[in-house]
Amino acid sequence: MSNIAYMDYNATAPIVPGATQAIVDALACIGNPSSVHGMGRKARALMEDARDCVGAFVNVRSDWVFFTSGGTEADALAIKGCGRERILVSSVEHAAVLNASEVVETLDVDANGIVLLDGLEDRLKNDSRPTLVSVMAANNETGVIQPIAEIVEIAHRYDALVHCDAVQAVGKIDFDMQALGCDLISLSAHKMGGPQGVGALVKRPEIKLQAQISGGGQERSLRGGTENLIGIVGFGAAAKEKTNFMRVKALRDDLETQIKGLSDDIIIFGETVDRLPNTSFFALRGLTSERQVMALDLAGVMISSGSACSSGKVKASHVLAAMGVGDEYANSAIRVSLGWDSHKDDIDKFVQAYAKLVERVQQKNSNRSDAA
Repeated sequence: MSNIAYMDYNATAPIVPGATQAIVDALACIGNPSSVHGMGRKARALMEDARDCVGAFVNVRSDWVFFTSGGTEADALAIKGCGRERILVSSVEHAAVLNASEVVETLDVDANGIVLLDGLEDRLKNDSRPTLVSVMAANNETGVIQPIAEIVEIAHRYDALVHCDAVQAVGKIDFDMQALGCDLISLSAHKMGGPQGVGALVKRPEIKLQAQISGGGQERSLRGGTENLIGIVGFGAAAKEKTNFMRVKALRDDLETQIKGLSDDIIIFGETVDRLPNTSFFALRGLTSERQVMALDLAGVMISSGSACSSGKVKASHVLAAMGVGDEYANSAIRVSLGWDSHKDDIDKFVQAYAKLVERVQQKNSNRSDAA
């Protein structure tokens, strides 16, 4: 891995050492958390310790935390299980939210991808149906942070519930569920240095949900099926880790300073508003996202064009479309996302490889000008 610059933390973060060790230790526990014998009780204790850690991470009691297979399932449980007649979501949400229900209605955003609060209030004021508002804490592509506290205040004024997909935010910025006033939030372990295949829905006790996976009554009858003990233990361990994101932000800012020096045509999306400290989403006209991802991959630099897609293909960003970004830039956008194991060498390796791509575009444009 020494010759590889991994810069795709928003897709999945490398597992932190503490989580790796916790998982290895948990492999020795053979009990089912629902069994009443000694080994079962030991497994249950490991799981409940992890539940405590995840709850503390977002400043809630452990009994607010329900483990799932990941952020997507948590989103689906909140949206499908809430029983609300109308679902309002931002137009820049992750597909896990946008595709969670057939009755989803989208909210407009501004040029930075921030929900238009006046528009939200108008939608709630003019329709009295029971409503769930779902807005992500921070965008997975741009890193732009939403005004969740203000959204909650507006929504609660009209008796709407608020669900927040906090998958990208937790561990990168301070996130206090109680201070923000959210009713439900979704979390995913592998975005914060835990293992893949485990997440959580965190909800206020008074919120009643309909289980989407029925079974043997696990997770207090809200999510059937034997719990993924190994994943849950790793999740809990990752929640105890603290990454110095001021250091990560300095790396991100250094990268942006250097790439802006390569060309005046580079646009950094959301640059003027609050963003996650690890994320940079930018574009240079004249070279498609797919070609950049492949060229950088060959140079040993792992980045993406935005949200990780199950097909593995590079797709146009619906986030940029919602922000009103034209195709010439949207089709050229790439995302760099950093994390706990990022270093200055990664930035240097990226800039060196990216400079060659910029030079290629500039040469092509120069040839066109000469031909004209």
